[in-house]
Amino acid sequence: MIMHPIPTASDIQLAHDRILPHIHNTPILTSQFINDLTGAHLFFKCENFQKTGSFKMRGASNVIFSLNSKERLNGFATHSSGNHAQAVAYACKTAGVSAYIVMPKNAPKVKVDAVKNYGGRILFCEPNETARQEACAEVIQETNALFIPPFDDINIITGQATCAKELIDAHIGLDYLLTPVGGGGLASGTALSVKHFSPRTEVILGEPEIVNDTYLSLKAGKIIPVTKTNTIADGLKTTVGKLNFEIIQKYVKEVIPVSEEEISCAMRMIWERMKIIIEPSCAVPFAALLNQKAFFKDKKVGIILTGGNVDMGNLPFE
Repeated sequence: MIMHPIPTASDIQLAHDRILPHIHNTPILTSQFINDLTGAHLFFKCENFQKTGSFKMRGASNVIFSLNSKERLNGFATHSSGNHAQAVAYACKTAGVSAYIVMPKNAPKVKVDAVKNYGGRILFCEPNETARQEACAEVIQETNALFIPPFDDINIITGQATCAKELIDAHIGLDYLLTPVGGGGLASGTALSVKHFSPRTEVILGEPEIVNDTYLSLKAGKIIPVTKTNTIADGLKTTVGKLNFEIIQKYVKEVIPVSEEEISCAMRMIWERMKIIIEPSCAVPFAALLNQKAFFKDKKVGIILTGGNVDMGNLPFE
């Protein structure tokens, strides 16, 4: 049972109107080779071409530009392994305010460098949730900045929901829509857009086997925290958020766990066959589809390619 009012179709439309000046309506690509290989009709929503290189720009922009200039005056703070950090830094730069970013010390160099280039002020911490939250709380106390949660927030969820809305607006008539799941901002937002704008479509999530907290949580009926984080999908190492989980419980069909090898192979296939750069986390839903090809045969399937911020010196394949 959902304990909070969930965003309506009007809320998602309002968020989309608000952020349109600050984002790209990213392209939807297809591949005949991949269609032939899978037996399905796939439509890839390419958020790797989004500003800052990931869908996270949508949620961050929605939070920041929903506030007036006085409310934004002291800037914003957050903690993130990379893509949310970049989005907050860039959106703050666009709004002309400060961004204070707590990042784990093992965050990919490409993402750290991008945050710096966008003017974000970085504080490094140990790579665990407690350290992130404590460091961020210290920054907020010192600066009076407003906190932007990475995923467990209505305005973040509503902003991320706009990605699926754009895919649905293309009038493809999808049978399924796949996303990865980490904290659950995109997953829950996608589920809400499907509920409001394409109720015949079902949402399926992909998740690394090593960090399969959402899969286990759905089975248990309660949130099971992450205990291992040694996955190549660096954006999916976080325990699913409370609000996100409530929405996922109600509106997501299932979660398909995939191995590290499956993630790497899926990532490589998209690089080689579609000639575009995606990051490991981005490959997870495609890996889930490859894992269950018979299930998706002859279906129209949307896949959100969540980002393309890759550490070129640390690829999971040669």
